[in-house]
Amino acid sequence: MEKDIATPIRTRAILEKYDFAFKKSLGQNFLIDRNILQRIIHASGIQNSSSVIEIGPGIGSLTEQLARAAKQVVAFEIDKRLLPILGETLAPYSNVTILHQDILKADVVSAIETHFDDAADVHVVANLPYYVTTPIIMHLLQGELPIKSYTVMLQKEVATRMTAAPGSKDYGSLSIAVQFYTEAEMVMTVPHTVFMPQPKVDSAVIKLTRRQAAPIAVQDEEFFFTVTRSAFQQRRKTILNNLINGLPSGKEDKGTIVTCLKSCNIDPIRRAETLSITEFGQLANALHPFFHGR
Repeated sequence: MEKDIATPIRTRAILEKYDFAFKKSLGQNFLIDRNILQRIIHASGIQNSSSVIEIGPGIGSLTEQLARAAKQVVAFEIDKRLLPILGETLAPYSNVTILHQDILKADVVSAIETHFDDAADVHVVANLPYYVTTPIIMHLLQGELPIKSYTVMLQKEVATRMTAAPGSKDYGSLSIAVQFYTEAEMVMTVPHTVFMPQPKVDSAVIKLTRRQAAPIAVQDEEFFFTVTRSAFQQRRKTILNNLINGLPSGKEDKGTIVTCLKSCNIDPIRRAETLSITEFGQLANALHPFFHGR
């Protein structure tokens, strides 16, 4: 078996060979701890029959471990300087395909159909670049893709917000957006010392398992998310005040908002962080006839 990429010595040797300089703008922090990688793969639940999408493979440290554990791996890499490096480090693994594409612009459905033999067991496993974590996750979740789960490394603060429960200080519109589509769980926290170069903050791994159905049926997803974002505009204010200020013509239609809140058995003086996703769904459905399209 090939020597693992994910060691300080091998990583440094690869970087020196190619005279590679990290780009802060691309959020490049490469993992150099095989044990962490193994824990990520174990948490993902992938098997030798699984197909895996990776985003931002870097020099291939996680990709290598995925190639050993899964049937097929497709990795999207935006930095063309890494392509020759990956060509060398992953040469022993015939089940890996590297695509030089931006995941936010790529046709992921086409990639799945082209490169995977079976789309029934597809998972995302990735060490995501911090600067674009949330856009990537929301883009994939809202894309109606045949992906069963997402096991991803990201900034600890963002991971905490995505997995937060109602009533906690970290619970907000991002928590609701992620948990509307998935069951979210924190897998582990990861110290900054296992990366090269070391980021200034600690990381965490979360697992998002796609729901078969949303926690509540909403009439209009886009409007539902508009309501949740409005409700959290100023955390210390009541949900009524935030909706008045956040919804189009909310100030003129305060009475309608109050009526809708009460019809859902939601006290107007509650704060947004106390509402469950189900309550937000009920509220959005009640408000929809009056505020949709404004």
